[in-house]
Amino acid sequence: MLGRQSRGRLVVFGGLGLVLLAAVVSTVAVVAGGGGSGRPPVPPTRARAYTEQDACLLTGSSGVAKGGEAARVWDGMREASRDTRARAAYTPVTGAQTAANATPFLNGLFQRSCDVVVASGRAEVAAVREAAGGRPKTRFVLVGGTVNEEGAGGNTTVVAAGAGLGGRVASAVREALQEH
Repeated sequence: MLGRQSRGRLVVFGGLGLVLLAAVVSTVAVVAGGGGSGRPPVPPTRARAYTEQDACLLTGSSGVAKGGEAARVWDGMREASRDTRARAAYTPVTGAQTAANATPFLNGLFQRSCDVVVASGRAEVAAVREAAGGRPKTRFVLVGGTVNEEGAGGNTTVVAAGAGLGGRVASAVREALQEH
């Protein structure tokens, strides 16, 4: 039979043993369970890793509004971006829809170091035709018009408007990015 003092020690040491066991189990659970936050682990990022190439669309004041020609052009550019991992962006020309007014917006694309500039819209195409000769390292894709028009040089590709426009733009942008 244990004495009162022995029973007290047994209770104290037994209690300390249980506390120590609980601490070890809790620590193992926290380490194995990812911090014990109760939240599932964070999945790997799904962000797209882009190359150091930029394809930029210069379009009229309506931008890439659904149903317009520029929307189909933008779809083609996004397709090319997915295939090549080049960044794609667009800039609408606000104000008067003239080549003179489109030129500062085009210059903004040059300042952003766009490797490929796609132009959709009469004023935008005219502004690009005027500037293309002075930018031999930049590739240009013009929607509409003909190759023989003044200003269409070796760094310029003309894509016909109409059915299948998005696919033709995607092909032209992919090719221009490969050549760059």
